[in-house]
Amino acid sequence: MKKTYVLDTNVLIQAPEALECFEENLVVLPLAVLEELDNLKKADGEKGENARKAIRKLEKFRTMGDLLEGVELPGGGMVRVERNFVDVRLPEELPEEKMDNRILKICLGLSQKSETEVILVTKDILLRLKAQIVGIRAEDFEREQVSDREEQYEGRVEVYAPEEKFREFKKKGIPVEDVYTVDSDGERICPELTENEFVVIQADQSNRKTQLGRVERGKIVKLEYRKSAPYGVTPRSAGQYFLQEALMQPAEKAPLVIVKGMAGTSKTFYSLAVGLEKLVNRPEGEYRRILICRPNAQFDSDIGFLPGDEKEKISPLLRPVIDNLEQLIDMNEEERYRNEKELQDKIEEIFSRGLIQAEAMNFIRGRSIVRTYLIIDEAQNMTPGQVKGIITRAGKGTKIILLGDPAQIDRPFLDERTNGLCYASEHMKGSPLCWQITMKAEECERSELATDAIRRL
Repeated sequence: MKKTYVLDTNVLIQAPEALECFEENLVVLPLAVLEELDNLKKADGEKGENARKAIRKLEKFRTMGDLLEGVELPGGGMVRVERNFVDVRLPEELPEEKMDNRILKICLGLSQKSETEVILVTKDILLRLKAQIVGIRAEDFEREQVSDREEQYEGRVEVYAPEEKFREFKKKGIPVEDVYTVDSDGERICPELTENEFVVIQADQSNRKTQLGRVERGKIVKLEYRKSAPYGVTPRSAGQYFLQEALMQPAEKAPLVIVKGMAGTSKTFYSLAVGLEKLVNRPEGEYRRILICRPNAQFDSDIGFLPGDEKEKISPLLRPVIDNLEQLIDMNEEERYRNEKELQDKIEEIFSRGLIQAEAMNFIRGRSIVRTYLIIDEAQNMTPGQVKGIITRAGKGTKIILLGDPAQIDRPFLDERTNGLCYASEHMKGSPLCWQITMKAEECERSELATDAIRRL
């Protein structure tokens, strides 16, 4: 049975193509949504760009027929614009002048008039709650959603291997069909391993023997950079060995690295360490610079109104990066802060030499970035459209590192299933050009308190 879907503005702002994602059903746009698109079309950044995309799609449909009567979509279904149902009454506690409530009036009017089921599609949780109050079914837009966090790809797995295979691992590797896991009943299971997935291999005759490897073309191979110490940093956990392996690989082999993990698991610290190792200790021209970007919902759209030049505008967002640089530049914890001026001068020198540069998200879009070690910190605050725009900007010799914690999202209408970091992780899974690792809570390096808080809070 066909259904009627009423779209909220925020759906089109996140995914302008949503108009054509409802198969053979009817898509209704309230007049209030057109007014909001009109107000947003001149906005900066992705919000304004997507509003304009949605408007252009509507113009295309308008030329195909009368949108008030309904226009058939090329892929099936129909779209039409609906005016307000002036005779429909909302509960007194829902004032009719609010845009959200005008959309609810449309939904109520359609449900009373139409024989088909009416469903409101919105990213706004509160509007979905209000829809339930007035008896309207409401859903989130799920086209760009990925699995729940517990089911998402982690880029790492633990397996058992026969003793003889385990002993020969470093010389010959282990075919993926020769390793196994064990279910709750003790039965052996042959796991489905993904290209570039990191593996902790345990000898099935000894619980104390483990080795680390990576899946490559149907075989688990040893890590190439397990003995490296980029910029003096040595791995302290399996997760850091895996992270180091992915970051140290050249851009030609591993142009995209996705790292998920809780705060304090050394994501940014290790990424900077490897970047500085490549530029300072191994100046072979592999990369021209380290470029850092930290998405921020309010900052990205308002940068033009902030005082100062670009460096001064984005400096508040670089404070976490500078904190990590302080530790990398002076590894001696007892002596590091004895001379704050000297430490600050060393950091300033790195920036003045152009080894590390920082840019706002909206300055990176539309460019082709060549031979750059690009770190996108806090990538969980990116939308799927933004992450696609960044990855497709990679030019020859560029390595993109997406870092973030899906549990700490600051951007409205994004969650653990719809943010750009998890979207990229799930869709790039299995690509030979993408290496992924999820850091575990027990791999937190910040402090004993931070580790304990991650476990408890």
